[in-house]
Amino acid sequence: MFWNQSKENVWIVGHRGVRALLPENTMVSFQKAIDLKLNGIETDIHMTADGQLVLHHDDTLERTTNGTGSIESFCYEELRQLDAGVKFSPEYAGERIPRLEELLERIEDPSFFLNIEMKDYRPEALDKTIRVLDKYGFVDRYVIACFNGDVTTLAHEKYGVKTQGFPLHMVKNPKEDTESHYYASGIGMKDLTKELVEECYKKGIDPWCWCPDTEEQVRNAITAGVSLMTVNDPYPALKIIRG
Repeated sequence: MFWNQSKENVWIVGHRGVRALLPENTMVSFQKAIDLKLNGIETDIHMTADGQLVLHHDDTLERTTNGTGSIESFCYEELRQLDAGVKFSPEYAGERIPRLEELLERIEDPSFFLNIEMKDYRPEALDKTIRVLDKYGFVDRYVIACFNGDVTTLAHEKYGVKTQGFPLHMVKNPKEDTESHYYASGIGMKDLTKELVEECYKKGIDPWCWCPDTEEQVRNAITAGVSLMTVNDPYPALKIIRG
């Protein structure tokens, strides 16, 4: 295990950067998470039509950008023309959809952790993601997360990397052995209980949670026994865990 259950060692990971305060999955949002000295960042991978790895949550562009259509149908240079900040606030007009490499080049702390969620389920997207992470020296400080059990199983079986899945009722293509390939399981706050956390530990799975964004939720997550929390707003967790 990377972490233990004591409050002081619960890790705080920024969800898509600092999503509550800044436009998600943009460099300004990632930089804020770095500046706050969070333990890591959670972000989302799609592969473009020309094979570039970009950081964007939705399959489509409408919610967070001024573009339309499927993100994976565009070439990288086409996506770079879109504005990924203005819909959050005019103050952030001009923010772009970044490539994975841009984030990796920004991280200087050798202990900084990445939770990489594969939104693109194609094996070639996973292959390229792991190659890029390893090329940039992130070996042993990232997990591959996915809501598709085939992807977490492939990541673990083919590459031996740590994976983060989810409770099986949330997973696409769950198999009898899906959880055996989990390093960690991400539990939503609506499902989080001490009993579920204890069940994870019994299976040898690290219990993580998303997204405790109030002081009460943070305390509940700590009491339940999680070792990592992914947060939209990091300030309640920073206040309680780091004082």
